[in-house]
Amino acid sequence: MPRFTRFLLTTLVLLAVIIISCAPSKSPASAILDDPIQIDSGLVSGITTNGLRIYKGIPFAAPPVGNLRWKPPQPVTPWQGVRQCTEFGQVPHQWAALGPPPKDSNEDCLYLNIWTPAKRRSDRLPVMVWLYGGGFRFGSGSTPLYDGTNLAKHDVVVVTFNYRVGTMGFIAHPQLSKESEHNSSGNYGILDQIAALQWIQRNIAAFGGDPNRVTIFGESAGAISVAFLMASPLAEGLFQRAISQSLAELGLLAHIREKRYGIEPAESQGEQLAKDLGCDTTPDSIACMRTKSAEEVMAAGKPPADYLSHGYRYGPIVDGWLLPDLPMNIFEAGKQHDVPYLLGSNADEWALFQLRTKMTADAYQSYVKGTAGEYAQQVLTMYPATDDEQAKAAEKDILTLYAFTCPAKAYAAAMEKVPAKTYFYQFTRIPPGATPLGAFHALEIGYVFGNLVPILPTSDPETYFDDTDKALSETMMSYWTSFAAKGDPNDKELPLWPAYDAETDQYIEFGDRVQVKSGLCTEACALFQKIAKERRNR
Repeated sequence: MPRFTRFLLTTLVLLAVIIISCAPSKSPASAILDDPIQIDSGLVSGITTNGLRIYKGIPFAAPPVGNLRWKPPQPVTPWQGVRQCTEFGQVPHQWAALGPPPKDSNEDCLYLNIWTPAKRRSDRLPVMVWLYGGGFRFGSGSTPLYDGTNLAKHDVVVVTFNYRVGTMGFIAHPQLSKESEHNSSGNYGILDQIAALQWIQRNIAAFGGDPNRVTIFGESAGAISVAFLMASPLAEGLFQRAISQSLAELGLLAHIREKRYGIEPAESQGEQLAKDLGCDTTPDSIACMRTKSAEEVMAAGKPPADYLSHGYRYGPIVDGWLLPDLPMNIFEAGKQHDVPYLLGSNADEWALFQLRTKMTADAYQSYVKGTAGEYAQQVLTMYPATDDEQAKAAEKDILTLYAFTCPAKAYAAAMEKVPAKTYFYQFTRIPPGATPLGAFHALEIGYVFGNLVPILPTSDPETYFDDTDKALSETMMSYWTSFAAKGDPNDKELPLWPAYDAETDQYIEFGDRVQVKSGLCTEACALFQKIAKERRNR
């Protein structure tokens, strides 16, 4: 595996961590929304606060424990009486780069949370379903930054949920594939996402939501998940709009695929896990692995501490069932789901990841040559680095472009293969407290949710954001919820956001001002998209 690819994936997953119980109601359609609510597995009760009804910790699938470990999510066992859904469910087993993993992590983690402003069950409000980031290694739907209170006040039902990550969510093995009638293993975390969307289709009307107006939206690994769901035949009909914030090119994340992106390299990693757990010499390695405690599995499957170290690397794979090919290839063939798509990136994505790395001029040139191949000199001419300080600036520029900005533009352009419209953005706002880092990775999440709290340590959190940030957050929430309502972000009270087409290359900038621009990094993206495509198709 190229050192650059190892560097990119590991840095993403190590540093992004800084960001840190069912059928439609049997009551009359005009009934007032009140507790308890009947879903297809039983009755649930939540809390009411500030005009919102909030339900936390509703199980959408059976606990994936014991013999259900490393299997597709199974139906929930119905319960008797009323289930009090007032506390978040346990978060998935995961790793944290800074400090210990969450104390409440558990294999029993498949729960979702709902914030609804609906007054009646006939309201049929748009539904926004959040997919968290975290490099497919960590994250949860209960992260405070994703609290749906402020977004739900814009007349949408907000849903967050957990999906399995790391070793529990993305391990393949030949015996696991043989267990499957589809000869597939390794994409359990994505299957969890599909199960949550199926639950929403069956039950969200009971909470005043419209199952025919479901928007999936996510950031980083969540944005990649959105692209996977856009490309997966298993997700057809489960959502009607999609949003990707900071979508990274999946071709860069070749962490368990070696030279190819199929099932075999991923199964090799699973065989190594069996060996590390002492299960490789037993007749049934998977049965042996399922007897191991979650703590033993997590310890054996630990990811690398840095990009030069050996360790397990996790993420979705092309398995021929859930995903027939890489998402970008499916998009370019016009075979993605024909739904409106809103996507974009931040102007200084890579600045966040530089907090834990130091780039020298020699290392920078080595990375460029190892990644760009025959185009290396062209890249070095556009982004030169003769000393370490210049190398740091150049690294931030090219990795922001190569990993985020240009892939997002490629996906936007590929959407021209289907009738649905696409809307492209770039986030450039630098709040007063983030001046040294610029518009870094994940910064926009707080604006989208209306939760303007610093996601990095700061000596003065009270002045981190100002009135400009508060106004921008309201604007972005209005665009996002308008898009959720009708598949078009435009509203008469907002600046016009033109649909994207590659010829005019128009996009909207969310910065100190909200304005339409065109030609975002055209020359650089033409080059980086060419490099990425050639690497993807090797």
